[in-house]
Amino acid sequence: MRIEPLLSAEAIREVVTCLGQRISQDYADKDLTILGVLTGSIVFVADLMRAIPIPHRLGLLQASSYRGATQTSGELTLEVSLLPDVRDRDILLVDDILDTGKTMSAIVSKLSAYGPKSIRSAVLLWKKERTVVEMIPDYVGFEIPDAFVVGYGLDYDDRFRHIPYIGVLDTSDADQAPS
Repeated sequence: MRIEPLLSAEAIREVVTCLGQRISQDYADKDLTILGVLTGSIVFVADLMRAIPIPHRLGLLQASSYRGATQTSGELTLEVSLLPDVRDRDILLVDDILDTGKTMSAIVSKLSAYGPKSIRSAVLLWKKERTVVEMIPDYVGFEIPDAFVVGYGLDYDDRFRHIPYIGVLDTSDADQAPS
């Protein structure tokens, strides 16, 4: 397997800083709760939180629609046991990537039942051409092509999350070690 760099660690850092500034301005004087979607967003959430100097709460939820390395099962599983009280709070739902949009749309629908004041979304990556639901993320780091990406929290079969940049994974020769 080879990993072809797509977005450098420096480019990611710059975008996260800019997103943090925009979010801080938009949520000044609001009761902000950041909800990270596990597991892929964990690196993005940690960096984004540090880029948002205004007071905020953190919560986590787990959403999964993948089985195995790259195939989606189509069935969404949500685990909300780590969700803080969000009633009457402004929610910023943070995920690593918006692909078809089905996961994000389902999460927003479920969160609405908890009575938040508002729900907005932030994604590091958006595969705009693959989005099939009527959902536009409120904050987007990068629009990327339809390719399987890893690094900066994104994985292939629970590997490569630790890579500090985002790269396109070539699985055509799965016996080779990543470069």
